[in-house]
Amino acid sequence: MDFGSVKNVGNAVVDTITAEREKNGEFKSFTDFCERMSGESVNKKCIESLIKAGAFDEFEQTRSTLLASFEGIIDTINDTSRKTMQGQVTMFDLGQTEDEKIENMKYSFTTLKEFDEKELLSMEKEMLGIYISGHPLDKIKEAIQKIATINTLQMMQMNEENNLSDDGKQVKYVGIITSIKKKYTKRNTLMAFMTVEDLYGSTEIIVFDTCYSKSQSILLEENIVLIDGRLSIREDEPVKIVANSISEFNGEKGDRPFFYQTAKMDNPKTLTINITNITEIQKDKLRGAIKFFSGDRNNIAVQVNDNGEIKPCGAIYFNEEILKAFEEIVGEENIEVNS
Repeated sequence: MDFGSVKNVGNAVVDTITAEREKNGEFKSFTDFCERMSGESVNKKCIESLIKAGAFDEFEQTRSTLLASFEGIIDTINDTSRKTMQGQVTMFDLGQTEDEKIENMKYSFTTLKEFDEKELLSMEKEMLGIYISGHPLDKIKEAIQKIATINTLQMMQMNEENNLSDDGKQVKYVGIITSIKKKYTKRNTLMAFMTVEDLYGSTEIIVFDTCYSKSQSILLEENIVLIDGRLSIREDEPVKIVANSISEFNGEKGDRPFFYQTAKMDNPKTLTINITNITEIQKDKLRGAIKFFSGDRNNIAVQVNDNGEIKPCGAIYFNEEILKAFEEIVGEENIEVNS
């Protein structure tokens, strides 16, 4: 990994770190790194970015733990160094070498469970522009192969062949959205140009206003989408896809597709949860989940069935992963999704 390319780091910082490592040996721990780089050009923002990029993964703490703890650790080191420089020596310090003082410093780690894989990959992408420890599509590769009729590798081959005969061909493409540029049309409606990445590379997706209006709620960076569209092949231009419809895609569970046609939500869906036979603990968890998943991106209404009485409970943002979360709380038999 070239840490010079990490956001907020740069080559000057890397040179400083490298010089320290060559002079005094490998860094033994995260705190060892912070101690030895204290007073150098490695500031908090830089260390935060290195944590997110996975630079300290070989040490014992999770990235979530380091992100929650690093500022306090750095402040402790800086405060100790400042007191030493000002001659504020305590009785505890008397008779100790500097190494012994450092050894006896008490660091406070806020120990947290590691982020899920999606969050880790997202941080790597944010800091480095690429995924390091995996790819969001790796685990659903087989599901993609069953659905998709084209991939970026095939599109690159088309570019080399410069064959215009496939222009307008209907295709299905699955990938993760990496960037979106919105544009107003002459009719003052919104359209978009998206970059979508699969396991082989990335391609441009053109989303005209009609398709955009139906799918805008899911057109977000890092969303995995299924694009049903047609090829656009022009001389001396990369092959593109013009989208007809876009839906979320998250893989397969048996023969059940893990995607929802949220691009075709002309008739709002409803999530109905039967709470007749669940416990009070489950109800508390359910209330918390509804509140947690409610926000600006809501795309489905929620209602509960309480012994035959239907009660509306607002709306949430909904996809297959969130469905699984609700199924874990109340049981799959108590969940119903209606168009």
